[in-house]
Amino acid sequence: MAEISTDTVIKKQITMAKNKKLSTLTLEELFAEKKKRQVILMGLGIAMLTACGIFVFLAIKNKNYALIVIASGCLITLQPLISNLNQVKKEIQKREQK
Repeated sequence: MAEISTDTVIKKQITMAKNKKLSTLTLEELFAEKKKRQVILMGLGIAMLTACGIFVFLAIKNKNYALIVIASGCLITLQPLISNLNQVKKEIQKREQK
């Protein structure tokens, strides 16, 4: 089975987001989208936390404290994914209230 890179997954997600707005998706599609985005966020989050841990360890070991700044900056890159997931959650809540 061929492995799918995270770049490919993110590009597909962006392409789908451009092709379909959340308001045009059905409730079932929204739940599937929510689950997919949560899995992507969890995978990338775990990878980022691991990388940040390594950066902090190397910063302390090598006394190169600039790596700590890089480690904290890496976590900011997850913000767009968190924002997209929150948009899906809000759309689901809006539909369930109706």
